[in-house]
Amino acid sequence: MKARIFNLARIFTLLLFASAAATAQQAERVWTDDQGRKVKAKLLNVVNDEVMLLLPDGRELPYPLEKLSKIDQAYIEKFGVATPGEEPAEGDDEPEEAVIDNFNDPWPDRVSFEGDPEIVTVIENAEEKTFIYESANYRYNCDVRLAKSVVKGFAVLFEATHQFTRELPLAVNGGKKKDGKYQIYLFETQDSYYKEGGPPGSAGVFIGGKNIVMVPLTSLGVRPVGSGYMLDRDKSNKTLPHELLHQLTPNRYYAEGARGWFTEGLAEYVGVTPYRSGSFNVKTNFKPIVEYVTAYGKDDNGGRAIGDKINLGPLKNFMLMPYSAFTANPQVNYGCGLLITNYFFHMDRDEDAARIKKFLKALNAGKQGEEALEVLLDGQTWLELEADIAKAYSRKGVDFTFTQ
Repeated sequence: MKARIFNLARIFTLLLFASAAATAQQAERVWTDDQGRKVKAKLLNVVNDEVMLLLPDGRELPYPLEKLSKIDQAYIEKFGVATPGEEPAEGDDEPEEAVIDNFNDPWPDRVSFEGDPEIVTVIENAEEKTFIYESANYRYNCDVRLAKSVVKGFAVLFEATHQFTRELPLAVNGGKKKDGKYQIYLFETQDSYYKEGGPPGSAGVFIGGKNIVMVPLTSLGVRPVGSGYMLDRDKSNKTLPHELLHQLTPNRYYAEGARGWFTEGLAEYVGVTPYRSGSFNVKTNFKPIVEYVTAYGKDDNGGRAIGDKINLGPLKNFMLMPYSAFTANPQVNYGCGLLITNYFFHMDRDEDAARIKKFLKALNAGKQGEEALEVLLDGQTWLELEADIAKAYSRKGVDFTFTQ
């Protein structure tokens, strides 16, 4: 797919007359290019010397870092954020876990977190609006006091996602802890979440440069009742497991050739797998995956809605697409990334995920780009792989083509 490319000079001019759709609470600032033109926008990420700015009307603008003013370049160097897989800023974060080879483990049918998440209250300071709670693997930094029973209720989802991620036979054992815990920031309101950098309209986000996941409490089903809060245990959430997967993915999986189609496809796979009461039902996730991508999900619970006739373009181009271009068309690209990763997990050859495991081992060994993708091809041509993917999905009612 071709990315939407915006002309910065034109946008700088048009925005002088455009109405601002974003509020001041969304941490915008005025950016200046090397020609002195100005635009109000929010910095989303910096990837491969390209910045991604969120414009007031909701559009995302990729732009070369070198063409911004020296002041803005210095600002990004000091305060810029990184996207999943980027090296984080220096700090006291603990190193990623060593590579654990679980590639020979069986693919799980069901992953269940059992037992008590054992919540510990670390700090409750009403004057400073600082409330910190911990479960086995996570620290929850919240701006309101929550009953331990409420924290325990949503902590099950966090711990179950951690367990699911680690049990996938794909050596997904990355992520960096701080003081022994993965850091989660929870916000009472959507506005406070936006103010601290949450993307408009999102239900949660992983900030790679800070190694944190930010979530508004509403996304967890936590709502105010009287002077306290209660948890809606039936609240459905696909975004949170998706973002938690990003937090746990090793940086080596974000190399060129995997970043985008695989990293987002894997995150979508975890997010779409049916979850209830601490349990991920992996064995029955195929139908929800196809419904989520092609329609709008079962029972109208969200999805990519790209239809069952999909023309992706050359597969090689898709797998090597720059991340800024990949995120410019999220419905199609995230949805197709999910279908392709799902193909390699469960539909490829002997349905044993052998090729994707070889590919990930190649990434672990330092290969990337076309060199790593040659391992994934495993002797096939691109045309042969495209034909196999199309044939596999045609049996499931999806017309998947790759027009050259």
